[in-house]
Amino acid sequence: MARDTRTATVVTGLGLVTPAGDDERAFWSGLCAGRSTARHCEELAGLPAGFACRADRTDLDHAIGGRAGWRMARFAKMALVAARRAVADAGLRPDRWDGARVGVVLGVGVGGVSALVDNVRRFDGGGAQAVSPLLAPMMMPNAAAGEIAIDLGAHGPSLAPATACASGATALATAHDLLATGRCDVVVAGGAESVLTPLVAAAFAQLGALSTRTGDPAAASRPFAPDRDGFVLGEGAGVLVLERGAHAAARGARVRAVLAGTGAATDAHHPTAPDPGGHGARRAVEAALDAAGWAAHEVGHVNAHGTSTPLNDAMEAELIARLFPHRPPVTAPKGVLGHTLAAAGAIEAAATVLTLEHGVVPPVANLDAPPADWDIDCVTKEPRRLRVERAVSHSFGFGGHNVALCFERARPSGR
Repeated sequence: MARDTRTATVVTGLGLVTPAGDDERAFWSGLCAGRSTARHCEELAGLPAGFACRADRTDLDHAIGGRAGWRMARFAKMALVAARRAVADAGLRPDRWDGARVGVVLGVGVGGVSALVDNVRRFDGGGAQAVSPLLAPMMMPNAAAGEIAIDLGAHGPSLAPATACASGATALATAHDLLATGRCDVVVAGGAESVLTPLVAAAFAQLGALSTRTGDPAAASRPFAPDRDGFVLGEGAGVLVLERGAHAAARGARVRAVLAGTGAATDAHHPTAPDPGGHGARRAVEAALDAAGWAAHEVGHVNAHGTSTPLNDAMEAELIARLFPHRPPVTAPKGVLGHTLAAAGAIEAAATVLTLEHGVVPPVANLDAPPADWDIDCVTKEPRRLRVERAVSHSFGFGGHNVALCFERARPSGR
């Protein structure tokens, strides 16, 4: 039976800016259809991997309105739009809340790299006077958290964790702690990233991390497939509104899910490669299960990190098989969305919440079946209808950062 939400950390709002769609319905429809969003990008033309998953369904400047967007890099605009959507979805009114009890935690891996690259060119061509006076606020990774706090009048802690591709999940775990300790009543938390520039794409390509299926971008991101060859760059933002259960109950809020436990651990192994034994990842998942008070066999679904890279997917598949021998269904949204880096953990947390709500596990795009010797149950081709009570979402980042989030289906009011 689901826990009493009044004593828990609960999810009351979701806000998204993603390649699959910006409103919740389009996002969920895209995941369930298993349609890859990868396509050739003019700005990446001529590179070894000249394609990506762009989140371009929203006119960000129009959505923000006014002049505030002038000082923001693209990742911060995405974060702000997603945050506003999440707060509205939660039924909160920033003009009516106690801002001192509201926090913001927004994970970002890189920051405004496009603005930095552009201003390097300006400096090289025209010297110091050619550099934009807005470069500093545009390039700093904490800009997104700061802009959200300004916009919402949130005067509690405003934090910007950077744990590479685990940043969005780290933000949610940090928000959970702020609520559990009583420091905040509400925390607006998630992740954002936009690095679709030739420099960054070249860097990941030189590292050997990107798929090189240039002839068929839509088939390039293929988590857990035997012939996977790397990830596809994506961009986007995912923001969740987390609240103390008692606070949400007092205002009659709709509870969408419970964030029952979080866990984190570090590989301390290599700057970019995962520990092949998955020891850090396992410690993170076990810590989250322990915090949630769950036994491993109670997990009904795993939302995998699933990058489509050879090493990461092999490590994660072994981890899932070892920890969850009862074979809960597994999905991996990066087949549809590409790898949105710092935003991935938050966007995929939102997908996990939607799985709990709808009783549907989306398929892994571009996957017929995982390797025969991997004992995991990947959902393929069609979404799987399944009432899920408890689910785990994995996030792993360069530097050996591992984060796991345990989400539980909300108990209907009145029960």
